[in-house]
Amino acid sequence: MPCQSIDMTGYLSEPNKKSRVALSLQYDGSDFCGWQRQKKGKTIQAELEEAISSFESHVPVKVFAAGRTDAGVHASGQVVHFDYSGPIPTYRWASALNGRLPKTIRVRESVLRPNTWHACYSAKYRRYRYIIYNAKRPNLFLHSWSWHRYQFKLDDLLMRTALEGLIGFHDFRAFQKSGSHRAHAFTSVQSVFLERQGDLIIVEIQASGFLYGMVRLLVGQLVALGEHRLTFKEFQRRWQEGRRSDVKEAAPAKGLFLLRVGYSEVFFEDTACFDCLPSFALRTNDPPQPPIALLD
Repeated sequence: MPCQSIDMTGYLSEPNKKSRVALSLQYDGSDFCGWQRQKKGKTIQAELEEAISSFESHVPVKVFAAGRTDAGVHASGQVVHFDYSGPIPTYRWASALNGRLPKTIRVRESVLRPNTWHACYSAKYRRYRYIIYNAKRPNLFLHSWSWHRYQFKLDDLLMRTALEGLIGFHDFRAFQKSGSHRAHAFTSVQSVFLERQGDLIIVEIQASGFLYGMVRLLVGQLVALGEHRLTFKEFQRRWQEGRRSDVKEAAPAKGLFLLRVGYSEVFFEDTACFDCLPSFALRTNDPPQPPIALLD
């Protein structure tokens, strides 16, 4: 059950003391150049900071996120924080910001957090979901939210076996895009999930942290495996030996969602952050033909 707010009124006890406000955030990343503010292009961070600053334009605001999603990537449970010393009650920020943000960005809930808490550094895990639409015919209402793979019926059992082999603390340099500033490529994959639901294949990965482009490169390899363009042994060799040069195909951004972020304590309502991404229900299947298996 969710924890009670530290400040039940949401008001600051000291007028000039800054309070840390945490937001549970959703966004459709289709028309954005990612989370992080850039000199050119529309970003979620810039839209949110400008909306917050509009209440006190003379006070600069910096917003910190649990994960910096790339261009075109969506979020159903992003967590961000900012510091504020004005008169707006903490619990009012959600409705106040939704009135000034574009319709493709929604704040689900706003809560007060200790000043030592950080949206990124206090996180214990991030969980991403990727949706693959594995049917012969396109679907207009899935187009912006999934990767349509129609050439072959994917071998989801083989994909799941390969994905489960990634659990643990490993060097994932094979799934790291160039341009990363991380000192190393080690991270801990805590849990995975892959399930076929009719023509949809749902992939979920939970880890302590993710490398730049990790999920999209990994899903690209899983699809190559599921279409039998890649053998199971070759998939293992590529990531275990860090053969980044062999990992060329990345899944498109539109099928990827930052599903939720976990902390040592629960402070948002479940309805605001746990799983706000709706499930698609397809009554009939339209599977393509199975691929021809490759020999190891």
